[in-house]
Amino acid sequence: MSDADRPDPDALLKAIQKEEAKSQRGNLKIFFGMVAGVGKTYAMLEAARQRLAEGIDVVVGYVETHGRAETEEMLAGLPFIPRKRLDYRGTQLEEMDIDAILERAPQLVLVDELAHTNAVGSRHPKRYQDVLELLDAGINVYTTLNVQHIESRADAVRQITGVTVHETVPDSILDTANEIELIDLPPDELLKRLSEGKVYTPDRAELAAQKFFRKGNLTALREMSLRLTAERVDHQLQDYMQVKQIAGPWKSGERLMVALSPSPLSERLVRWTRRMAYNLEAEWLAVSVESPIPLSDDQQQQLAKNMALARELGGEVVVTAGTDIVKSLLRVARQRNVTQIVIGKPQRDWLQEKMSGGSLVNRLVHHSGSIDVYVVTGDPMESRQKLALPIVRISSNVNQYVIASVIIVSVVILNLVLFSGSGYYEFVGLNLLLTVLILSAFVGRGPIFLASTLSAILWDLLFIPPRYTITISRAEDVLVFIMYFVIALVTGNLTTRFREQERAAISREKQTNALYTMSREIANTLTLDDVLNTAVQHIGQIFDADVVMLLQETGDGLSHAAHKASTFLVNEKEWSVALWAYENGKTAGRFTDTLPSAQGQYWPLVAPSGIMGVIGIRFRSDERLLTNKEVLLATFVNQVSLAIEREAFEDKLQHTAVLEESERLYATLLDSISHELRTPLAAIRGAASGLLDPTIRIDDTSRQTLEQDMQDALDRLTRLVDNLLDMTRLESGQLKLRLDWCDVTDLINVSLQQVEKRLINHQVIVEVADHLPLIRLDFVLMEQVLVNLLHNAATYAPPKTRVRIGAHTEGSEMVITVADRGPGLPPDSLERVFDKFYRAPGAATGGTGLGLSICKGLVEAHGGTIRAENRANGGTRFIVRLPIASQPELPRESAAV
Repeated sequence: MSDADRPDPDALLKAIQKEEAKSQRGNLKIFFGMVAGVGKTYAMLEAARQRLAEGIDVVVGYVETHGRAETEEMLAGLPFIPRKRLDYRGTQLEEMDIDAILERAPQLVLVDELAHTNAVGSRHPKRYQDVLELLDAGINVYTTLNVQHIESRADAVRQITGVTVHETVPDSILDTANEIELIDLPPDELLKRLSEGKVYTPDRAELAAQKFFRKGNLTALREMSLRLTAERVDHQLQDYMQVKQIAGPWKSGERLMVALSPSPLSERLVRWTRRMAYNLEAEWLAVSVESPIPLSDDQQQQLAKNMALARELGGEVVVTAGTDIVKSLLRVARQRNVTQIVIGKPQRDWLQEKMSGGSLVNRLVHHSGSIDVYVVTGDPMESRQKLALPIVRISSNVNQYVIASVIIVSVVILNLVLFSGSGYYEFVGLNLLLTVLILSAFVGRGPIFLASTLSAILWDLLFIPPRYTITISRAEDVLVFIMYFVIALVTGNLTTRFREQERAAISREKQTNALYTMSREIANTLTLDDVLNTAVQHIGQIFDADVVMLLQETGDGLSHAAHKASTFLVNEKEWSVALWAYENGKTAGRFTDTLPSAQGQYWPLVAPSGIMGVIGIRFRSDERLLTNKEVLLATFVNQVSLAIEREAFEDKLQHTAVLEESERLYATLLDSISHELRTPLAAIRGAASGLLDPTIRIDDTSRQTLEQDMQDALDRLTRLVDNLLDMTRLESGQLKLRLDWCDVTDLINVSLQQVEKRLINHQVIVEVADHLPLIRLDFVLMEQVLVNLLHNAATYAPPKTRVRIGAHTEGSEMVITVADRGPGLPPDSLERVFDKFYRAPGAATGGTGLGLSICKGLVEAHGGTIRAENRANGGTRFIVRLPIASQPELPRESAAV
């Protein structure tokens, strides 16, 4: 296969991923028709009965018969889920009970009228959203749909029939469907069914035949449904050819971009772009340019509506800032490798075009270069705009007009007082011009236009000869007057524009600083609690809202308990909305299309590794966020998600490190214990074999030697087991001290008796100060500490050397020392020598490395400390410090062994 015939690997991967995504969800079959009455519901019920006969678990979720006898007959006997009743303004409405269906979990559910709008109080505003949730749960769905309810065809249907269709579904529903079955009926036969009352009741049928069900309309709608079905079959064939690597005409790398504005025409542009992108199998994006001129509330709502439509139809929405719309659009187009731009054709007269700086379409075409530009026209009512000259395009309040007028009049009166009757009218003009320029720094364009006009009229009327008339006698004065008016307007508007640009820059700077500040503080946090506290604080302040954090529990479920950083708590109803957002990975709640009656808006914390939880935001304002604020909020939520994921990764990393260390310690322990067990067991086995072998004659001395070897081996095993048990109790926290008043001298003597045989080849020196107080401790456990220290000294100190043990007081502490003349410890081992299983370099073979670690644990359990140090002339000294409780001192005498 040549490179020219080879399919695009990206397109191949996309087709495979598309098939995999469908295989992981329930299957969707749409019974598709041109209009009501062609038999979609009947065909759906007929197919459902066949599945039921095949043993498939089929239930009716929602089917509307509209009183048609044959449909009701086909519906009878099918299992159904009772409908959910909702009260709306005193009226009982019935809707599909999606929760009951999910709980029942059938294999196939029938859902009629996919484009239906649900009653207020339902989980989703639209029924198609209910269907998507059923598909995500792995449930197969049969549904019905007419061509006029497809979003991208709504404009064409309105042009054909004159009827505006309000209930629509996004075109992506067709992409989601696994199968579309076209239910076709010739227009004449449908009109016959209509006249026979098989579609509507007689009174409704007569009205429908006069309006929507005219033969021309039905023919056009039939062609539209056939064409759409054919387009889908063609796309399915191309996907199949790509997956099977069949050579063919593969799609080109087209990318479309539509320009959005706060105009109703943008809705048509979005639908037009979606249809074109579908036919080209191309990606598309919708771009809105945020200019310095603020939008009115109605314009903000229309722009938000246009953006929501673009997202709903599968486009990517991009918001950019700029003072020149054409340059901003082309900048985004070139950054995103756009090949085709779609823009609306404004219906404005030549004066509006001139006053707005020229035709936007002409400029875009002129500067587009290799990018194709499509100009789409709209209805006159849709795209017509009121005459709005740039110089009076204002958003100022009445107070600014009053202030501007008062100031101009005041300056005129002041000039009348100062220069009345003089010939300084040129100087007066400069004063008025300066006043207009100063005003432009504080008021909007409308007041500036008023100030320029008013000042020019008053200047002409009161100062330019002949005075008190609007007549100007000298030609040069006419030119000066005209230049004054032009300069006042231009400079005033330029100053105002600069001020608006400055405001926009400040607004963007505030948003950037807010994002930077939160990102920086989150990056500097050390714990998850710090991350969430920072996020709640910043989001609450910037968006004037209360915030709740619901994190993922260990069992991969959403926690019911809000994090302690939250500023409001959720009830069961609000938590169920958050749970939906968590399970579906989509925003839900207030100002969304899912459960909009909720008090808060809930965003899933989506990170590359999965959903980390949900953040709920309860806005104190009743108005929806502006577009730029929504974008900023989405960025904030994304930053929080990544920060939570980072903390989760750090926790996992620490957990992994602990596991690795545990495995290493386990291997060390197993190796050490294996050696420690083999040595005494071998000694016991050898001694026992000698004692039990009847062929060997053993005298009394030899017998005593063997028995002593067995006793020593058993002592060694006992010590090993005791150490393991002590370490287990220390680590589990189940070690309980039995405190009592003890004599340190007795403690030292008993400990020496325990290791008497180990120290038989050493000279032991005991140095106990006089008049030591009694000390409250666990005698048995502290005896174990001294035995371990003495045993350690006996092991490493050469024979015939001294081992010293002593006790004295220092302030409120009892100090016990054990010193030897062994080889000492390397400097870097003085601290590590108390670690579990640690053995210093050059240490003698044998031992588990637990003895000193147990000593540290037991001493610290008494509230004391232990440390090791090297002695000046060789050897090691262990120093134990224990707190002394308030108790009368008793005289003690020095003892020596």
